[in-house]
Amino acid sequence: MQTTTRRYTSLRNAEINPVNLKCSTLPIFALDNQYSRNFHLAWLGFFVAFLSWFAFSPLIPDAITTDLKLTPAQIGNSNIISLCSTLVVRIIAGPLVDRYGPRKVMAGLLVLGAIPSGLAGTISTVNGLYIIRFFIGILGGTFVTCQAWTTIFFDKNVVGQANALAGGWGNSGGGFTFLIMIALYNSLLTDGMSSHIAWRASFAIVPVPVLLSVAAAVLIFGTDHPAGRWSDRHKVAQKEFSSFAMDNSNIHDSTLYSEQNVIKNKRDDGAQDTITPVDNQSLVLSSPALSPLNLFCYAVSGLDVAVNQPLTWDIAYEIMVNPLTWLPSLAYMTTFGFELAMDATLANVLYTLLRTPSFGQTEAGYIAGIYGFLNLFTRPLGGYLGDKIYFKFGVPGKKFLMVGFGVIQGLLSLGLGLYLSNPQDRSLSVIITLFVILALFNQAANGVNFSLVPHCNPNSNGFMSGIVGAMGNLGGVLFAIIFRFEATAGTAFWVSGVVAIAVNAVLACVRVPSA
Repeated sequence: MQTTTRRYTSLRNAEINPVNLKCSTLPIFALDNQYSRNFHLAWLGFFVAFLSWFAFSPLIPDAITTDLKLTPAQIGNSNIISLCSTLVVRIIAGPLVDRYGPRKVMAGLLVLGAIPSGLAGTISTVNGLYIIRFFIGILGGTFVTCQAWTTIFFDKNVVGQANALAGGWGNSGGGFTFLIMIALYNSLLTDGMSSHIAWRASFAIVPVPVLLSVAAAVLIFGTDHPAGRWSDRHKVAQKEFSSFAMDNSNIHDSTLYSEQNVIKNKRDDGAQDTITPVDNQSLVLSSPALSPLNLFCYAVSGLDVAVNQPLTWDIAYEIMVNPLTWLPSLAYMTTFGFELAMDATLANVLYTLLRTPSFGQTEAGYIAGIYGFLNLFTRPLGGYLGDKIYFKFGVPGKKFLMVGFGVIQGLLSLGLGLYLSNPQDRSLSVIITLFVILALFNQAANGVNFSLVPHCNPNSNGFMSGIVGAMGNLGGVLFAIIFRFEATAGTAFWVSGVVAIAVNAVLACVRVPSA
């Protein structure tokens, strides 16, 4: 009963590590502190990006293809192009986050992405489709700001869960996009609008106003750093680390803080957050591996006092030659890359494979949307497991969990591909069952990945998140190319499975720090 009560309390109250002012709980059921507000703004910004980024996918199989007279090759090309720009933007967004903070970069990306979204209705040729989808891909960069934002505000005992929840809830926007765009399009048809007008109007009605509204909310209600302004991030880390290290007695008295009334931190909007000490048992009980005797070592590790550094050529070189950079990056290429390919192509694959008078664009879109919806709990599950295994096996535990899920994803994709290669035995229920199980391991692997990322190059968290996110997009391009050029969907699935198995098996050999 006490454990249940404490877990519920941790979902409402923000308990702060005095070393870095990061939150050691996940107060997702509250909005009365900056940690809760920034968490919800982080995932919401990524979520609404999908309302435009993947808004074409549910309408392409029939409405847009018929209107623009697209060929299967042109559909595949447009999917690839929409992912290419995101790859570039994520690389650029990483260093911008390290220099200006995730809040400002998030708002900027949402505003920039709203412009081509508003121009979607002007498309009249396939080249116009390519151009608009390329520039809408800017919105995919919000993933970098989402993950960097939660990493900055949440301590390492919960950062995996925070990143995975924000990433998973944000990614579920891919599923909601299918539901929203198809329902809106069908509603406009019912109201007497032609298909030519209806799919164009759908973009003006939903994505544009939502993107601009969330951008405004990010700027008004979000904060840059636990210390307040982004420019103050160095001062607090140095001050708190020095005072904490000089007084070891803190480990017995007040190792955590709760937002009430002792320390005051100015925010960009001029308001103040207040915090007061609470008993260190809060962290000990939520993290069984910790005790008052080893809490001091836990609290002053390199990850705790890491501060985002502006990118320089020397720092960039050190990061690029570090194997720890490429461990999560290549793994993410196979997992999130595969998920992006599914978001972009699954509706069209199902429509092509199973089209009948009773199974059309609407049915294919709703079923394909399941893949995105599953992120509501699958990716958070991965982050939760990553944090739990960390306390028992350290960083190596996170690594092996990540690559293990990646290998299982590959085996399931291989199996699905072999099943689809036999047209005589295809069953919609079997296909749905297989890709739901596949999504479970695929998306959980993504959650574990960004539980591991904060341990890799922690002083360049923005750049690191940008590289990993960009590699995920590169994977999306690669897997989309496989689906574009392979003759059958079955072959595309089993080839994708072989790639995932091979890459993750090799990554298991990369060494990681113990803590």
